[in-house]
Amino acid sequence: MDSSSRLYSLFLILCGSLFVSAFCYVWECLPRTKHPPSSSSSATLFVFGSSVFDVGNNNYINTNPSSKANFWPYGETFFRYPTGRFSNGRVIPDFICEYSKLPLALPYLYPGNRSYIHGTNFASAGAGALVETHEGTVIDLKSQVSNFINVKETLRQRVGDDETRRLVSEAVYLFNIGTNDYFVLVLENSKYSPIKPQQYVDMVIGNITEEIHMNGGRKFGFLGLWNLGCVPTSRLHANESSGSCLEELSLLAKLHNTQLSMILQKLEKELEGFKYAHTNSYDLISDMIDNPSKYGFKEGKMACCGSGPYRGYNSCGGKRGDEYYELCENPDEYVFFDYTHLSERASQFFANQMWNGDGNVTGPYNLRTLFED
Repeated sequence: MDSSSRLYSLFLILCGSLFVSAFCYVWECLPRTKHPPSSSSSATLFVFGSSVFDVGNNNYINTNPSSKANFWPYGETFFRYPTGRFSNGRVIPDFICEYSKLPLALPYLYPGNRSYIHGTNFASAGAGALVETHEGTVIDLKSQVSNFINVKETLRQRVGDDETRRLVSEAVYLFNIGTNDYFVLVLENSKYSPIKPQQYVDMVIGNITEEIHMNGGRKFGFLGLWNLGCVPTSRLHANESSGSCLEELSLLAKLHNTQLSMILQKLEKELEGFKYAHTNSYDLISDMIDNPSKYGFKEGKMACCGSGPYRGYNSCGGKRGDEYYELCENPDEYVFFDYTHLSERASQFFANQMWNGDGNVTGPYNLRTLFED
């Protein structure tokens, strides 16, 4: 083969590679994954929350760079391109989809996502239970629930009243919300700062709505808040030299989890057919941070990606006002991928606890039981 032919062949290969990469980025190519041998093939999952659960909704709204993760190195180790997930790969709902033999739940705002038979993901990075949390730049919980009601109406028009009623009642509704409400209170100029912690927690919990139950939902999964005061960014704000936890945030997370547990027990008694799985992530992540090797990690306090002490600055990817950031070689060795979000491997650990956890971690049901019920 002469030099011109070789150059032409290389040109075609390059064009093909660029086409595949562009196609995957625009159309959100989804991986094929092996599934555990349990659960229903006709399951439905609706997801609500913030960046812990967001799979890319914020790609499609007008928000600030700190609420987006659609740039490298996010997505580097699994999808091989950024999807909008705040992780090097998959996040917790992705694993729950896998375990329940579902395709990965698309972002609600993903262009062309209009089927909803297997559910969808409404979560928005930066969102809170309170409308005022990052108001105007995120999809708050109230708006997420409104979007669910719109989905229900779309389903009704497509499959009829009876099938929609069945689908909605058998679906599982996954929640993780509150983190941003507490970060705003402690780390930002919140108008609620003078309010006592218990009052503020009551406000946040009060916005975790019963509206979905009123619209036919019966099975709910809640990932409790983890120890917010000990994530990398909190350690940075607490004391850059000592690396201690930010106790105010830890206290708020504890209060939130205790209050949520009490409310869920109350709802179980009061609401017809209400079943739930509540995962205690606070104690688990506290132990993972202090004893990472016990869980197969090498680093529990420092993030894989970011800058500053503990890589606790929100600079991963260099698109949020600070171009400098550090990136570890192997995210699987880290509990945290960036300043406050889990690595894919840590997300898988928590997904397993939600799916299979016993009463000491997840109760009174686990997600596997809810899906199989």
